[in-house]
Amino acid sequence: MDVELTAKKLSGWIKDKVLAAGCKGAVLGMSGGLDSSVLAALCIRAFPENTLGLIMPCHSSEKDKEHALLVAEKFSIPVKTAVLDDIYNEYLKILPDFKPEKSLTQLARANLKARLRMITLYYTANQLKYLVIGSGNRSEMTVGYFTKHGDSGVDLLPLGNLVKKEVRELARFLKIPSVIIEKAPSAGLWAGQTDEAEMGFTYEALDDYILTGKAPEELKKRIEGMRAASTHKCTTPPIPDF
Repeated sequence: MDVELTAKKLSGWIKDKVLAAGCKGAVLGMSGGLDSSVLAALCIRAFPENTLGLIMPCHSSEKDKEHALLVAEKFSIPVKTAVLDDIYNEYLKILPDFKPEKSLTQLARANLKARLRMITLYYTANQLKYLVIGSGNRSEMTVGYFTKHGDSGVDLLPLGNLVKKEVRELARFLKIPSVIIEKAPSAGLWAGQTDEAEMGFTYEALDDYILTGKAPEELKKRIEGMRAASTHKCTTPPIPDF
């Protein structure tokens, strides 16, 4: 991959798509992670005067906020912070609780955080006449590792054709702080959560399978099983053909 050309084309693509929609700029969530940091650097190239990063902690790690601010400072990206802890807590008080197994409750609550962030991004975008730019990459999209109508609830996905290792290459070219490039990928949905532990395989293995079609049989079955189970997350809602 020619990273310099890719960065140039992606920032140009973002600008073209936003302007074609009749909008003025880009708003994105800044989590302090690799993907959102790369996206922020691309957006500020596309819209030096009309990019806004939102930091939206929801019982999140303080370190994630520090990393998001580090990127914002490095690339001179304006940021606003919306702390979602209280609204999340109050929402849980009024939602029905069906007492399912613990893992399902944990997942439902994690997805709620992502969907609250989506609402916050669109509220902001509507006020500024911006588009919401998402940080999802090809690796995550292949296995459905995202929240439907949460972090997938966006207008554009500039990194959607890049596997995780390609995003990391782009990060090095863009000079994203090394502490962000090297830390374990995490959606920050609960304490100690990491992407690879939750998926059950590494991004390196997933990327290799996506790019080459080769993987040990058990890994291939797991990846294809996740892909099949998440098909509904990657398509528009079905409409009867009668």
